[in-house]
Amino acid sequence: MSTAPTRISTDDDSTPGPFGALRHLSGAGRRAFAGAFGGYGLDAFDYQVLPLTLSAITVYFRISAGQAGLLNAVTLVVSALGGLLAGIMADRIGRTRTLMITIGTYALFTLLCGLAPNFGLLITFRALQGLGFGGEWAVGAVLVAEYASPRYRGRVAALIQSSWAVGWAAAVIVYTVVFDLVSPAVGWRIMFMTGALPALFVLYLRRKVTDAPRTRKADRARGSFLAIMRGGLGRTTFFAALLATGVQGGYYTLGTWLPLYLHTARHLNVVNTGGYLAFLISGAFVGYLFGGVLTDKIGRKANFAIFAVAAAVLLVAYSLVPAGANELLLVLGFPLGFAYSAIFSGFGAYLAELYPAELRGTGQGFTYNFGRAVGASFPAAVGFMANTFGIGGAMAFGALGYAIALVALLGLPETRGRQLR
Repeated sequence: MSTAPTRISTDDDSTPGPFGALRHLSGAGRRAFAGAFGGYGLDAFDYQVLPLTLSAITVYFRISAGQAGLLNAVTLVVSALGGLLAGIMADRIGRTRTLMITIGTYALFTLLCGLAPNFGLLITFRALQGLGFGGEWAVGAVLVAEYASPRYRGRVAALIQSSWAVGWAAAVIVYTVVFDLVSPAVGWRIMFMTGALPALFVLYLRRKVTDAPRTRKADRARGSFLAIMRGGLGRTTFFAALLATGVQGGYYTLGTWLPLYLHTARHLNVVNTGGYLAFLISGAFVGYLFGGVLTDKIGRKANFAIFAVAAAVLLVAYSLVPAGANELLLVLGFPLGFAYSAIFSGFGAYLAELYPAELRGTGQGFTYNFGRAVGASFPAAVGFMANTFGIGGAMAFGALGYAIALVALLGLPETRGRQLR
C-alpha cells in the first residue's frame, strides 16, 4: 500500500547561503544534521591520523614507502566492504542505528592501532577501521538528504561534507601539539589513541536522532545489492561508482602523501607543516560551502565537471613547484584545497537522488565506497612511483582520477530538484 509523501522540510522564495539552508530543516532534521556532521567530522579526524603520522610510523617499523602506501590503501579497500554492509543495514534496520554502529567500529579500531606492537597488527587494525570508516558518511548523508527539501539539498549535504575539513583541522592541531611535546616514536601512538573519543558521540545519536519518515516497499526489495546492479539502476551504479573512483583517487593521492611530502621533500618541521596544511584546509572548508551553493544553482553534473578540471590543473601545478619555492606552495594551498573539496559537495545530494528510498543506503554506500577502494590504488601507486619520480612528481598521477570523473559524468543523469520519497 502506498501513502502520500510526508512533508519533512519547508520552502520559501528566499535563496539562503550555505548556512541559511539549515533553517529549512525541521527540528528533527537539524538534530539529524548535527549527528551526521559530528560523525563525519570525527571520521575525518580518525582517518587523518595516519597521513599525519606516516613519517613517524615509517621510521618506527622500518618500512618502505611502498609499504606505507599499502597501509593507507588497505583502509580504503576495506571501506568498500564497510560501505556496502552499512548501506544494506541502513535500508534494513534504519539510518540512525547503522550510524551508531559505524562510529563505534572506527573508534574502536583506531584506538587499537595505537596499541599495535608490530606492523602486521597495525595494518590489520587499520583495515578493520575501514569497515566503520566506509559506512559512516554514506549513512549520514542519506539520513539528512531525506530530511532536506530538493531546493536546498545540495547546500545541506555540502555542509555535512565540510565537517571533513573541521575534523582534518582538529587532527592537525592535535598532531602539532602532541609531536611538539613528545618524540615521534610515542606521538604516533597517542594520536591513534585519541581516536577512541568518537565513541562518546554515539550517546548523542542514541538519544536525539531519529530517521526521517519515508515510504517503504516490501522488505524483500530493501537493502538488496543485486537490485542496484539490474536494469537501469545497474547502469547508474556503474557510472556513479566510476565517478566516485575518479574523484577519490585524486583526493586521496594528495591527502595521503602531502604531509610526508612537506616533511621529507620540502624539509618542513612539524609546526611549519601544520601551517602549510592550514592554508589547504581553509581552502577546503570554503570550497565545500561554495560547492554546495553552486550545485543547487547550476546542477550536480556541472559542479563536478568544473571542479574536476580545476583540481587536476592545480594538483599538477602544485607537484611541479621547484625546490626552494616553498612560498609558492603556501599560495597554491588555498585554491587547491578549495577545488579538490568543492567537487565533493554534490555527492551527498546526487547519490541520494539517483536511488529509490528502499535502495538509497545500499546504492550510496556501495558506489561511494567502491570509489574509495579502487581510488586507493592511486596513493598506493604513488608510493611505488616515488622511488623513481620523487613524492612530488608522483603525486601528479592523481590528476588522472579527475579525467576519469569527467568520463563518468557522460553516463549519468542530472537530478537537481528531484523529490525524495
